Amino acid sequence: MFHLLSPRQQLVQIMNRIYYGGMTTLSGGNLSIRDADGTIWITPSGVDKGRLSPNDINCILPDGSVTGPHQPSSELPFHRAIYARRPDVSAVIHAHAPALVSFSIVRKIPDTGIIPQARQVCGRVGYAPYALPGSEMLGERIAEAFSEGYDAVLLENHGAVTVGNSLLEGFQRLETLDFCARTQMYAQGLGNMQTLTDEQLQLLNHKEHLLPEFTPSAHGSLERELREKVVDTVRRACQRQLMISTEGVVSARVDDSSFLITPTGIDRPSVEVDSLVLIQDGKREAGKVPSRSVRLHDAIYRRHPHVQSIITAQAPFIAAYAVVDQPLDTKTIPESYILLMAVPKVPFGSQYTDPAMVAETLSRQSPVIILQNEGVLVTGSSMMQAFDRLEVAEFTARSLVETSSIGKLVSIGPDEVRDLERAFAHLMR
Repeated sequence: MFHLLSPRQQLVQIMNRIYYGGMTTLSGGNLSIRDADGTIWITPSGVDKGRLSPNDINCILPDGSVTGPHQPSSELPFHRAIYARRPDVSAVIHAHAPALVSFSIVRKIPDTGIIPQARQVCGRVGYAPYALPGSEMLGERIAEAFSEGYDAVLLENHGAVTVGNSLLEGFQRLETLDFCARTQMYAQGLGNMQTLTDEQLQLLNHKEHLLPEFTPSAHGSLERELREKVVDTVRRACQRQLMISTEGVVSARVDDSSFLITPTGIDRPSVEVDSLVLIQDGKREAGKVPSRSVRLHDAIYRRHPHVQSIITAQAPFIAAYAVVDQPLDTKTIPESYILLMAVPKVPFGSQYTDPAMVAETLSRQSPVIILQNEGVLVTGSSMMQAFDRLEVAEFTARSLVETSSIGKLVSIGPDEVRDLERAFAHLMR
């Protein structure tokens, strides 16, 4: 488990996620961890962030002495300043995610009220005025913002800093804030963006996923194989930036009365086969807590016997369509229409308050739906088909968002649509 890794390993793993997730450059960004005795572990200065190793990490003891083969990050002063003001903080993350830099250079803060989980993960977002990088003044200004209780702060003309009780928590705040920034940017040209009210945000705190428990008598071969496929699908979705570490649900039907589903509150890239929750006859595997969407998945499996897998995801381009009043037009290229067909949108919260209605909205002609201010839900007669639909939905949304800069969409015409429906009827059942 991540929290049992050494500070050196944690810093390398999270820097890899930040770098290969496109949230910093080879030379940009810095991370640190503070031990209970005051020891600080920090990434070095002047080292390729994409090739960082545990041996590159600097250790700064409480007496100020430094061990390590490189100079500590030049931003060490603001890490120290934050720790001095926030004794509850055990990790600090700084990165130059392009979307967050965009917000920082127009002096705005991303709206974390566009999806319910973001507000819970990020909390209120602060703002720190510009100062010279590496200076004591920058440290003072950033620390001042964090002393006001913020756990995420945007730096004027610079980037962002997040903190946490652990390095993973700090990273999840950065990643989620970046997701909100990208989603908001993509949504700007599509239509009117809808922000959730405080009352709507509270829907996420429901307890409907706390089903009665049962203890499985055995785990059959099919179930064990499906566990491996679900784990592979979740990790692949994270690698393809179709999910972030705090969002995304995958489930797979085992038989007519049972299915597997990812748990709530787990770091998605770290999911393991034993993390998954078996649901059987409306009960959850003892000692495990399934996704908050478990009743929705159950309703879909009960109503649609052909559905073998369901994925809910918050990929940024399709999420942009979830937060605006604009429908997703799938008549862009043949693949999009063949795999997605009509894509309806259901009101926010209905996946929790009226799962039967959402299940009824799905059909063979509408295997994909957009969940307002949440993301997209895709179904498939196999896990591969469901994942394919997820990728195609995100690629379609991206094409539409990027089309606006070069011209107006010209959809495939009615005659061509009829030809597609005749030629590919076997794929559209």
